[in-house]
Amino acid sequence: MVSLVAEDVGVTLGGRDVVHGVSARLEGGTLVGVLGPNGAGKSTLIRALVGLLPARGRVLLEGEPVAAMPRAQVARTIAYLPQGQTLHWPLGVERLVALGRLPHLGPFSRIGEADRAAVARAMDRAEVTHLADRTATELSGGERARVLLARALAVEAPVLVADEPLASLDPEHQLHGMELLRGEAAAGRLVIAVLHDLGLAARFCDRLLVMDGGRLVADGPPGAVLTPALLAQVYRVEAAFEGGAVIPLRRLG
Repeated sequence: MVSLVAEDVGVTLGGRDVVHGVSARLEGGTLVGVLGPNGAGKSTLIRALVGLLPARGRVLLEGEPVAAMPRAQVARTIAYLPQGQTLHWPLGVERLVALGRLPHLGPFSRIGEADRAAVARAMDRAEVTHLADRTATELSGGERARVLLARALAVEAPVLVADEPLASLDPEHQLHGMELLRGEAAAGRLVIAVLHDLGLAARFCDRLLVMDGGRLVADGPPGAVLTPALLAQVYRVEAAFEGGAVIPLRRLG
């Protein structure tokens, strides 16, 4: 199975250290949740992992430094869903999802039957097939989020990295989104998702990485990571734990 390894990764932006010395080995068949308060460095870390930001240390994909890999190879191996994407062009939904197949196409190549089948599978898994003929810029925020997830799924890469994939989704589709990510991991892929819902992270993720102040402060299975002490330290809240749910009760300090 695929592996993605961070070795003492650090990132400086605008003269400020945003990520400090993060090390972790992530394996296929795992759903990894990246947690932490706003400004903890979560998005910066995953952008460094996919090679979109210059970083200190090393990021290795199957033992090869990501920084030295051709971008087309990275794009075929790591499907990346950034947060809060704005659509500027009135593309049809099916055509937008089909953009996920671009890493597999050569120059001036046309999308083929295998690509169309991958697009259909992705739209079905993201439950957006009924939106195929709609214009993407006319969708609601939640519909757009699901379509963009379908675009990432259409890559059919062994690694899927999603930054806040549940944003804008209602509770039903949040659950479906986590079930979908769980299914991708069960199929052998490495799935890394930045999440804010602690309850969903605890229920669905195999492993949690918790960031605070740009540092990795906890790494392990949800039951070992999401403790009252950690929530007080990182999130500054007191929480109740009931039936696997994490319920913030009050702010501390």
